Amino acid sequence: MSHFAGPHLFRSIVAACRRRVALGLAGVLAAGLVWGGFEIERMRQVALQRYGAAAADAVELWRNSVGGWRDLAEEEQLRRVNEFFNRRTRFADDTVVWAQADYWATPLETLGRGAGDCEDFVFAKYFTLRELGVAEGRLRMTYVRARIGGPASSITQAHMVLSYYPTPEAVPLVLDNLITEIRPASARPDLAPVFSFNMQGVFVGGAAQASTPVDRVSRWRELILRMRSEGYTP
Repeated sequence: MSHFAGPHLFRSIVAACRRRVALGLAGVLAAGLVWGGFEIERMRQVALQRYGAAAADAVELWRNSVGGWRDLAEEEQLRRVNEFFNRRTRFADDTVVWAQADYWATPLETLGRGAGDCEDFVFAKYFTLRELGVAEGRLRMTYVRARIGGPASSITQAHMVLSYYPTPEAVPLVLDNLITEIRPASARPDLAPVFSFNMQGVFVGGAAQASTPVDRVSRWRELILRMRSEGYTP
């Protein structure tokens, strides 16, 4: 396990808007090839070239699923997204999937390989929910110490889950690749939060305010850069 604001973000937003307008004039948006920050046709082609036809089909299924979830209530969107990735993705260590000790995979890479570790599940769910319109402030990728072996066990291991805050003061709901049922954090005594992060920054423990900019997390910067090369504009 391991581990934007200002002019750069403004330029990214302007560039994304210009591109979407141009695509709209060309009729591409109407065809459903682009939604939000994702250029789906480009992603399909990348998946096909890297991983084969099954991976391209997985991207298409993801697109179609998200399209069917857009008008659902937010908590139902959480459930659908959580189940989609938990059921379609096989858990495997980075050493097995990527031949690296620690690798943060993009959603496309996770769909392409059909496997990933806990962080990869979280990133795929996070970006899918953001595409569905869930507010940034409601989602945090949370590192925890997970107790294993039962309530009396003192054995813990590093783990990552996705936390959803209905309101800033609420007890978050936990989306976990180990347990498909979404439960409030208060019902997960086996998880002890260490720190969490989203595009707003890094939060220590259960803090409500970010203490560090997220771009200080080098693996996050690398992840976003790879996603851009695949057809994503944050």
